[in-house]
Amino acid sequence: MNKTYKVQWTLNAKGDLLNIVAYIKEESPTIAREIYQKIKDKANSSNLFPLKGRVVPELQKEGITMYRELISSPWRIIYKMDNDTVYIMAIFDSRQNVEDLLLQKLLSSSMLTNRSNL
Repeated sequence: MNKTYKVQWTLNAKGDLLNIVAYIKEESPTIAREIYQKIKDKANSSNLFPLKGRVVPELQKEGITMYRELISSPWRIIYKMDNDTVYIMAIFDSRQNVEDLLLQKLLSSSMLTNRSNL
C-alpha cells in the first residue's frame, strides 16, 4: 500500500497562486478559476508520489537538491519533503528567468516553515 503524504502550502506559495489568479481574472474570471484548480490539483498530487517531481535545475547547479518541482505549464510548482509532509514552497511562471528570485523566495519560505506549523 502506498504512503500518503500531507500537503501543506506555505504563505509564500499561497500568495503566488493568488497573484497568478488575480492577474488572469482581469481578463477572464472563468479561465482564472480553471487555472487555480489546475495548479491546486497538480500540487496536491504530490501527496501520493512526492519524488515524481524533478530536482529544481537552477538550485541543483548550486548544490541544493532538497527542492523538487512539478510542471503545470507554464507554471512551476516548487516543493520540498519533510518526513510525511510535502511543503508547497512557491509557484513561478516558467517563462521568467527565476533563478535569483527562486533562491530568495525558497530561503525565506524555508525559514517560515521551520518556525510555524502551516
